[in-house]
Amino acid sequence: MTDRRRVVGASGEEAVARWYEARGYDVVDRNWRVHSGEIDIVATGRGTLVFCEVKTRRSDAFGSPFEAVTTRKQQRLRSLAREWLSAHDVRAGAVRFDVAAVVPSARGWVVDVLEAAF
Repeated sequence: MTDRRRVVGASGEEAVARWYEARGYDVVDRNWRVHSGEIDIVATGRGTLVFCEVKTRRSDAFGSPFEAVTTRKQQRLRSLAREWLSAHDVRAGAVRFDVAAVVPSARGWVVDVLEAAF
């Protein structure tokens, strides 16, 4: 991955973390990696543990960021969430999977979070 893509991705993830925090969530993990993949953001709030996949795009030339989260990616995220729960010895009550689309605007990043996306 090029440095420019990393910077764009990291900027988008930071914007999403701020979005959750502004709504009263605590971001408890970011960019959690294991051999099988990565979880972008893990947050907790309102009695729910949230696993969020962040898709940041500089334009919509390749479609909506939401379209990038395929059924296969959803299955991988579910599996990663189980690994995260096991690694952190957490017994979560409510678990939710969100997808965040981040695109540029004249004033910075526009964050659109689809809660309970799958």
